Amino acid sequence: MILTINNMTRFARTFLPRPLVLVLLAVVFTGLSGCGVYSFKDVSYSPAVKTIKINLFQNKAGYVNPQLAPRLTEGFSQKVSNQTRLTRTTNDDAHYQVSATIVSYRVTTSAISNQQAATNRLTVAVHVEFKNTLDPSLDNNKTRDFDVSRDFEFSANLTLNQVEAQSSFFDDLVKNMSDEIFNRIFSNW
Repeated sequence: MILTINNMTRFARTFLPRPLVLVLLAVVFTGLSGCGVYSFKDVSYSPAVKTIKINLFQNKAGYVNPQLAPRLTEGFSQKVSNQTRLTRTTNDDAHYQVSATIVSYRVTTSAISNQQAATNRLTVAVHVEFKNTLDPSLDNNKTRDFDVSRDFEFSANLTLNQVEAQSSFFDDLVKNMSDEIFNRIFSNW
């Protein structure tokens, strides 16, 4: 027998008394409603937090890719919009305030084969300043600073410019870095 919504509904109506079904539904909805902290896909923050200000990420790496800072800012902003109920604002009194600086964007050799570079590694590091203006445990609205870093491997037969020209490379870089920053802020990783 294949379980479908109709089969389950028929089963519930046939074998379970109506008051029991109502009690089970109430328990399920009460458990799902939660109170005190919003939680979406391991994302949690106080219900008092309503707004977020995301400043344009700065790029102060030794090698500056002009596309990286705006694309990373947009990628992180999209992640916040898609996974939270926070309203983005430009006001300086936003409940959450995020600023970030790309501090490293460098290539190193990561694997050697037959005495030649076989694989290169691009390391991207970002310093993030996160300010929660509603948290009384942060004296005088001090910021919480943290660093995130990700490595991206590519063939040593390609130059960095060739790798950067691949749309999938930048999409992966922006997604991975945005996820990392988001998780550190909203999932306490």
